[in-house]
Amino acid sequence: MSWNALKKGYKTYLELEKSLADNSVEAYLRDIDKLTQYLSYENLQLLPKDIDQERIQHFLAWVHDLGMSARSQARIISGLRSFYDFLELENEIRSNPMDLIETPKIGSKLPDTLSTDDVLAIIDSVDLSTSSGTRDKAILETLYSCGLRVSELTTLRISHIYDSDGFVRVVGKGNKERLIPIGRSAIKAISIYVSAVRNHQEVHPGHEDFVFLNQRGKALTRMSIFNIVKRQTALAGIQKKVSPHTFRHSFASHLVEAGADLRAVQEMLGHESITTTEIYTHLDRDYLRQELLDYHPRNKG
Repeated sequence: MSWNALKKGYKTYLELEKSLADNSVEAYLRDIDKLTQYLSYENLQLLPKDIDQERIQHFLAWVHDLGMSARSQARIISGLRSFYDFLELENEIRSNPMDLIETPKIGSKLPDTLSTDDVLAIIDSVDLSTSSGTRDKAILETLYSCGLRVSELTTLRISHIYDSDGFVRVVGKGNKERLIPIGRSAIKAISIYVSAVRNHQEVHPGHEDFVFLNQRGKALTRMSIFNIVKRQTALAGIQKKVSPHTFRHSFASHLVEAGADLRAVQEMLGHESITTTEIYTHLDRDYLRQELLDYHPRNKG
């Protein structure tokens, strides 16, 4: 696939799934432009899938020679890492050339999350008198119950739901499979959707095993899931940007807040490194501080 086609898909991904502002999206796209400028300068006709770690290192040396600040270089590395993570998610590359590229530590942005009441309000906002509403409730329940990436939700298969055991099998980044526990509310919502709606649909050939279908009998796209979440958030009266990934962050932070083992959360999320999961330990600082003020003996009296 060409650079322009991949950039177009990446732009949509940033806007819809990451809910980034226009200026942030443009900044990420400029990082890719820097790489293509370098390739043009070197007269190299390479596609993203052809670029390896050594080529990235040559590019970074070129950027350094342009006189860019350390912060600007870190910004470019971060942008390219995001782009190649997207390509990996889309199965456009076999290996990620950014995996071993080091980035200066310049601080981490904590992910946005919803309160438990917000999540329930969004789920409860669904109109269950319609067939699409029955499906959408099952989608929202599954997102929150399992902490799935949106691509994992759209490719979820009926044959991978083990309702009697309380697990689902998903295919995550890098085509890696994992088993995730699924709660009773989500299983019930899926069961109602399948029996009352999906079983009565005409399914498009090749989509027979996908759980969530559109009105044409095809598997839902990521954009469709985003639009469902966006619509129900508005109907719930929640004044913040919420994406399917917000449900994933909320799933993780609520588990950590309740005392779940970090390694277990890592396994459920499909994180390669525990460091990625540890960000959720920073989301409950206010609660921890209040616990200290309320219960530490030196704060009494």
